[in-house]
Amino acid sequence: RWNEMRIGSSIDIHRLVENRKLIIGGVEIPSNKGSLAHSDGDVLIHAIVDALIGALGLGDIGEHFSDKDPKYQNISSIYFLKVVKEMLKEEGYEIVNIDSLVKLESPKLKDYKRKMEETIALNLEIDPSLVNVKAGTNEGLDAVGRNEAIEASAVVLIRKVK
Repeated sequence: RWNEMRIGSSIDIHRLVENRKLIIGGVEIPSNKGSLAHSDGDVLIHAIVDALIGALGLGDIGEHFSDKDPKYQNISSIYFLKVVKEMLKEEGYEIVNIDSLVKLESPKLKDYKRKMEETIALNLEIDPSLVNVKAGTNEGLDAVGRNEAIEASAVVLIRKVK
């Protein structure tokens, strides 16, 4: 009974560069900069996937989706969500809730948070009320505050399916 509920957490950060799409939570956000990454650079989904893998005790995102593997070049991070959804099923767990935070100086994300929650929930096959996306800035401090980077963190709670 001691392992019926498990928690996972993660933080991800990506450099922002010109001539890349900005995709957060599976939603394309109009911006003159996007995340530099091997995949589509979706920092929010990366943090959620890593937190879920951690909650399962199965290592980390890099062990399952290496940025050295050419098959993940420019892939949608939605793929990672779908694989982790299957990992949860195989291990006999379900998501209780996901709480996340995206740190980005600009553009502002308030008009996109609900769509991110819905997209994440749809691809994990859970109710959108179980996914929370918060957004904030770093008040001009550090790489995020200078609009040189985007950062996301996630905390997840999972439980053994009865």
